Amino acid sequence: MKKRVLLLFLTAAFAGILLSGCKKNVGTPEDNAVVETDEEENDPEEEQESGLLFGYSSADMSNPFYETLKESIKTSLEEHGDRILVRDAENSVDTQIAQISEMIEAGVDAVFLCPADAEAVMPALEELQEADIPVVNLDTKVADPGYVDAFICSDNQNAGYICGSDLVEQRPDGGRIVIVEKPSSPSINDRITGFEEAVYNKGFEVAARIDAGMGDENLRSELKQLFSEDDHIDAVMCGNDQMAVQVLDILKEAAYEDILVYSVDGSPQIKTALADLSSPMQAVGAQSPINIGKKAVETAMAILDGGAYEEEVSVETFLINRENVEMYGTDGWQ
Repeated sequence: MKKRVLLLFLTAAFAGILLSGCKKNVGTPEDNAVVETDEEENDPEEEQESGLLFGYSSADMSNPFYETLKESIKTSLEEHGDRILVRDAENSVDTQIAQISEMIEAGVDAVFLCPADAEAVMPALEELQEADIPVVNLDTKVADPGYVDAFICSDNQNAGYICGSDLVEQRPDGGRIVIVEKPSSPSINDRITGFEEAVYNKGFEVAARIDAGMGDENLRSELKQLFSEDDHIDAVMCGNDQMAVQVLDILKEAAYEDILVYSVDGSPQIKTALADLSSPMQAVGAQSPINIGKKAVETAMAILDGGAYEEEVSVETFLINRENVEMYGTDGWQ
């Protein structure tokens, strides 16, 4: 009898050791932190099913604006217990159309769309409409707003206007300016329009226009040639911060002095340049991808709940310059 009891005891102990060796994620959540990977974020169907599933279709995630916008949307959705399926079109509308089809197949409840091409993306919008999936259009308005439920963007025209107004204050006698733009982008066109309205009849002459849509190498080549041939440029207005970074690099190489650079976005990189007294960066018409993301989620929830919402929203833009850049910080977006 004693031998049998001893055998049972040893068997139970041995089983306990095996079980303890296999057990995972014991203790507090802090003790068992799960590091979120891009795969988990991009494939929520592999996660435990809970809440609603939203698609975020980005035009170009290499642009820090779209990355920050995604993070803002993701954070707001998670506060509601919902999930996000992220896809990056990498500036290819064909890729974006295919990715939106994948979202529909995945059963998304709504889509946040930053179009790679405002017109060419229409087949995807038609497919979403047929599937009865709401669309919140962000940043750049699609060609036919009738296919989206809401449009949320920055007040781009004001962002350009406040840059132009600052230039008028800095150069009250006018001067020669260079405009770096992207005619294929409606949002950038609005910014340049606002800038030109502010400097109109103030003594300014447009010395050159450079299309940044032709690629970075072409932009740098044109800028180098311009600054090597023309030493009477007073200011450069850039349609976004990515363009401004290229301008600042070329100006540094050319040792061009007494020139003012303006932009629209408000990225950490450009705010860092503003904080550098040796930089020609003068001011930026700042937008807030964080606030746009919050408003986007708020709007999407209202659409799905059948509540009231604004069909078109322009989120405030404001000037950040050397005097107030410390207030906004240089380590993140506003």
